Amino acid sequence: MLLFKNNALQADEWQKIADDESLPTSGKVLLSEARWQAEKDHLPASLTPGIKIEPKASVKELLLDLPRLILISVDFPKFTDGRGYSMARELRSYYGYQGELRATGEIFYDQLQLLARCGFDAFEITDPATLKLLEAGKRPDLGTFYQPALGTETAVGTRPWARRARAS
Repeated sequence: MLLFKNNALQADEWQKIADDESLPTSGKVLLSEARWQAEKDHLPASLTPGIKIEPKASVKELLLDLPRLILISVDFPKFTDGRGYSMARELRSYYGYQGELRATGEIFYDQLQLLARCGFDAFEITDPATLKLLEAGKRPDLGTFYQPALGTETAVGTRPWARRARAS
């Protein structure tokens, strides 16, 4: 599986471990949320854990675990399902999650910049058309944004004070 991360396509270094599969002795492992909840207190220190969460999951249930999680992978079962955008925004803005936040599932080229604006920094690409564009060197880039979000914002000269609350 190829990832789009740091503005480049690269191989995924994480092992996806099924719920019924035995754990390796070391390395980076991606577990389901259910398996993480069941085994998190007994995982060997030689494993670097990450979890995959479904859109119906509650980010609040992960708050105590965030410092231990190097990767949170959010699934988009359909490109029309926007719950993952909200989850990313919550994790980054409200809870200060600093680890890798990966979008998986039905991810298309025109969504990449929007996903990044919500806090995703890695994307598991399976769509052939999106892969073709990225392999050809095309990169999503929107230089000017009209709405505030995560990261830097380029003012467009139209009432920026109306978009952000004033600092007291």
